[in-house]
Amino acid sequence: MKRYSIGQFAKKINKTQQTLRNWDKSGKLKPEIVDEKTGYRYYTEKQVKEFYGEVTNKERIVIGYCRVSSAKQKEALERQVENVRTYLISKGYQFKIITDIGSGINYDKKGFNQLIQMILQDEVSKVVVLYKDRLVRFGFEFIENICEFKSVDLEVIDNTEKSEEQEVV
Repeated sequence: MKRYSIGQFAKKINKTQQTLRNWDKSGKLKPEIVDEKTGYRYYTEKQVKEFYGEVTNKERIVIGYCRVSSAKQKEALERQVENVRTYLISKGYQFKIITDIGSGINYDKKGFNQLIQMILQDEVSKVVVLYKDRLVRFGFEFIENICEFKSVDLEVIDNTEKSEEQEVV
């Protein structure tokens, strides 16, 4: 998620840095992050949108997205769902799991389209996948950009790279 220093944020919302310091002190607008070592304040894109009234207060949910390439991998899908579910429960999230059976290069899958629609309608706070390639085989950075633009965190549980042999299995 994009972070802004106090100076960058002040320019974005057309206020002074001192105004932001005063708002922080009074509680009117607190920075999302304060560096414990330096005391520097950091603001987020979501806060820019909130300032301009672009974000509603409707409840957003965490989505766990799981996908396998073919119906033959149904057991693998069940394991993937269980791993993601266990992870989400351990984090204390309220969540929904969306599953798909289909190629990672086919973007016209029911679950994938549902996920993208929910992101675009500001219904999602975070998307969690077990591996990057479970979301999409190619174009992960594009999905990352959409998520960042919509203030959605994208979390990959296991970032280890798979060999070609492992991907076949």
